[in-house]
Amino acid sequence: MKTDTRRPRRIKETVFKGIAVSPGVAIGAIFDTTEPPAEAPRRDIKPEQVEAERERLNAAAATARKQVTKLKTRLSVLPEEAQEELAPLLDAYILMLGNSRLLRGARKRIGDLLLAPETAVLDEAEEIAATILALKDDDKAGLLRRAAEVREIGRRLIRTLTATPFRSLKDLPPGAILIAEEITPADAALLDPSRIAAVATEEGGADGHTAIMLRALGIPAVLGVHGLTEAATRGDQAVLDGATGQVVLHPGEGALAAARESLAAYARERTKLSKLRRLPAETTDGEVVELQANMEIPAELPLIAQAGAQGIGLLRSEFLFMNRETLPDEHAQFDAYRSVVEAMGGDPVTIRVLDWGGEKDMEALAEGSPPPAGPNPALGLRGIRLLLKRPELLEEQFAAILRVAARGPVRVMLPMVTIPAEVAQARDIYERVARRLRRRGENIAEKLPPLGAMIETPGAALAADAIALEADFFAIGTNDLAMYTLAVDRAETDLAHLYDPLHPAVLRLVQFATEAALRMRMPVSVCGEMGGNPKLVPLLLGLGIRSLSMNASSIPRVKQAIRALDIDDCARFARRVMEQSDPARIHELVSAFGTDKA
Repeated sequence: MKTDTRRPRRIKETVFKGIAVSPGVAIGAIFDTTEPPAEAPRRDIKPEQVEAERERLNAAAATARKQVTKLKTRLSVLPEEAQEELAPLLDAYILMLGNSRLLRGARKRIGDLLLAPETAVLDEAEEIAATILALKDDDKAGLLRRAAEVREIGRRLIRTLTATPFRSLKDLPPGAILIAEEITPADAALLDPSRIAAVATEEGGADGHTAIMLRALGIPAVLGVHGLTEAATRGDQAVLDGATGQVVLHPGEGALAAARESLAAYARERTKLSKLRRLPAETTDGEVVELQANMEIPAELPLIAQAGAQGIGLLRSEFLFMNRETLPDEHAQFDAYRSVVEAMGGDPVTIRVLDWGGEKDMEALAEGSPPPAGPNPALGLRGIRLLLKRPELLEEQFAAILRVAARGPVRVMLPMVTIPAEVAQARDIYERVARRLRRRGENIAEKLPPLGAMIETPGAALAADAIALEADFFAIGTNDLAMYTLAVDRAETDLAHLYDPLHPAVLRLVQFATEAALRMRMPVSVCGEMGGNPKLVPLLLGLGIRSLSMNASSIPRVKQAIRALDIDDCARFARRVMEQSDPARIHELVSAFGTDKA
């Protein structure tokens, strides 16, 4: 027998171009994942089958709701940006799986046209999607997203009706580049950024929910790469550049060398930023700025330590109440807060008491509580309003926090304050709980931890002078402040382009609240996304802010920006910005600052 001594054929390097969605470079093996098609041929039914088939549709909708609700419970392990993007979308899915136009229409088709549920759902979803796409609206991307959401729920119902399994992402090997025809936002929520090197799909665009999710997760991604899935085989080597939108299949030495250099440059940048960890956040003229971290769940503590945060400026206590059938008692809360305070090793921790309501859904609180949802959940019973209506919740939380204050410096923050009386009522409860704990023999200091207020509504900002007489400190939540000021939900795709933290009205409210605090010589910080954006730091410093709280990953870049700034330059820049009435001009000035010291 002859031995084949021929050299293996060299596979040609192929370059694919797609839509740059999430920056970053990855080198890895291709792992393809497909979703089994839901086989649902068009089918008619007999009149006597109508009720049974409607019940089958109702059961499928109930199952799909459970699936989406279960997926929503996984959000707590995702970065905050990913949670903020996906939670409203999953809420919309849950609504569409209730008494929605889609299900009402499908039930009507089953009865009137004698169609099987699978056929009825498909036809109704397509008709709704076509109606949406036919609307006269300049935001074509928004219309496409809305139509895609309806079709996605239709597909989910059909998969449930036909018992067709969903895409499985469990077997993805570490370091793989995931490719697929399409990845839904729900699929993206299941991705583990520590295992997935990158994502490339045939379908999708830069403005869709999936793209936003991938950016929030920090996974390099290129979407709309036509022909990739057909050309690639599982195990093939590839290079993906999420900044240029390029995917190289079977890369040659040149492409590999360039990719390795990009990875090395990224590593050098991270190393450079990591060296800032022990350096102060101090301007060139010696002004010190406090940089703290926002914390969603205790699992973020290592990231906070690595970032060099000077404490936790916003500990969202909702993690203790999420995904529970019963409320955490005082002892359970004390243990949770103690682990955080002790881990911070003497750095201050600001604990925001429970902010339930609006988009947040907590099963343990729903029992016996007025439902927070309604025609306008964000305007209903939430934050401090709910806590004052159910003071036993606030008392138990205050008790746990006051006890843990003996373990390290803490501050207490009240959410969604709108009037001074809310702070005054909360303080009465706060002091009453402290007296009760002292009688019980607990070690409670005579001077209680500071009790502060979130400034996140126009009413609170405009009443900041009066609220400052009741509160010990302010934390300006720019995310909600912008939403309430502009009447825009940034998760609403049709209106997202109107959500602008640099709108003059938002900036004037930030300025008003800041000046009210400074007049009282009271601490004031910014804990919204504005504080974590290096480009906006000069403006915030110029307005008088000297404390910023943000996601831990943002701290090194913000510190780098601060160390290159001069406070007098920032003050002049802020005065120039605040003279403007055109948001576009403000954006121009912000973009230009740093190159011409506008």
